[in-house]
Amino acid sequence: MIENIIRTEVIRSQDELQKSLSDKGFAVTQATLSRDMKRLKIVKTHSGDDRYVYTLPDTAVQDSRLPVALLNDSVVEFSGSLAVIKTRPGYAMAIASDIDEHAPDEILGTIAGDDTILVIPREGYAREQVQGALMRFLME
Repeated sequence: MIENIIRTEVIRSQDELQKSLSDKGFAVTQATLSRDMKRLKIVKTHSGDDRYVYTLPDTAVQDSRLPVALLNDSVVEFSGSLAVIKTRPGYAMAIASDIDEHAPDEILGTIAGDDTILVIPREGYAREQVQGALMRFLME
């Protein structure tokens, strides 16, 4: 039911989602709702009107890869061995989660904000190898 509500309604907070569930006859605590949202990988994304809405990963993901259109013009930049990926506002966490879940060997992990991802490479890989792995991953 949570997926259905997120797909069909504009939900901006957990309170709104909890109320919508209640209106449909589902009593759920905030803690349970938070766990369910995490399990469903629901994320807040920028709605274009300086506000955020909850979305399901499959509304932003195609074939388990986020479209390059969600990235800004400068896809990958480096500072030393660390890579920085700029995204459109609200998409960094979903893209970082996707990278972490399907990480190529060259990537140890990511840290994400709202529109920026810090990519931490594994030891022993050159910048060019990490950049190649990220580009292949992001362009699939």
